[in-house]
Amino acid sequence: MTVIDNAIYVDGVRTDNPETLDETFELLTERRGFAWIDLDRPSPEELQAVADEFELHPLAIEDALAGHQRAKLERYGDTQFVVLRPAFYRDDIEKVEFGEVHLFVGSTFVVTVRRAARPDLNVVRERLEAAPDLLARGPQAVLYAVLDRVVDDYAPVALGLENDIDEIEDELFEGGATELSRRIYELSREVMMFQRATHPLLDVVGELKQHVGDHAVDIEVARGFRDVLDHTHRIVDRIDAYRALLENALTTHLTLVGQDQNDQVKKISSWAAILFAPTLVGTIYGMNFDNMPELHWTFGYPLAVAAMVAMGGVLYSVFRRKGWL
Repeated sequence: MTVIDNAIYVDGVRTDNPETLDETFELLTERRGFAWIDLDRPSPEELQAVADEFELHPLAIEDALAGHQRAKLERYGDTQFVVLRPAFYRDDIEKVEFGEVHLFVGSTFVVTVRRAARPDLNVVRERLEAAPDLLARGPQAVLYAVLDRVVDDYAPVALGLENDIDEIEDELFEGGATELSRRIYELSREVMMFQRATHPLLDVVGELKQHVGDHAVDIEVARGFRDVLDHTHRIVDRIDAYRALLENALTTHLTLVGQDQNDQVKKISSWAAILFAPTLVGTIYGMNFDNMPELHWTFGYPLAVAAMVAMGGVLYSVFRRKGWL
């Protein structure tokens, strides 16, 4: 069964706990409150039953069933369709995992569709039920509370990414070219995905705090949305800074690798030049012919060896002064 929780709220108080969706629809008319139906990966038939009752738009239902949506806010008449991308940092593997939550928000209902274990909407519900004054403000209060929880959960993710970047900066001058390049790339990819989850929320929350459909939003809920928007701005600024740091880290790393390779080439070339001298002398004086006067000198070969050593010594001194050896 995909129904996680199902309740009717009147004046901020939970009045009924319907056992079936049909019972929820009947009680909703009688109580004149609003319903909050929380679903976990519903089947097409289950979601369609809710859609038929609340007249949800087919395109929104299609998106909710397909998943893998970007964070967004869409309006279909008096119903809002909101997609959120919660995130969770796993310390054990130093990776960020992303989830997805869909909300259908009308004047008398909220339908939440979970596509991941996080965030725990049961905690959000408990928080709201402990604040009846806020819950009495209706479905928009539920939307605010879910948004607030998703954005608050971004903070530990940002901290985990920041620790990873600190580790990269420590390793930047320690070598390990291939492994470090791969880690910078993988971390940059996670930061980009985090940006895709957070950046659209600026427009989503900004619009929510202004109005709900054709009506002005409740002032207390608007204040809540404004607070969420402030937190979102801070998270977005941090993530943008992380991406810039990683781009600089990758540039610096590639520069250092290039310098190291150039130094290696210089060393190899220098030793090749030094060894060229004895090779040249040995090649000339090791030839198998008898028409060179030097071959008949008493000190011919010793002089050749001395010249070879002297030439190598001069080259070695020059290369040492240039720092190539």
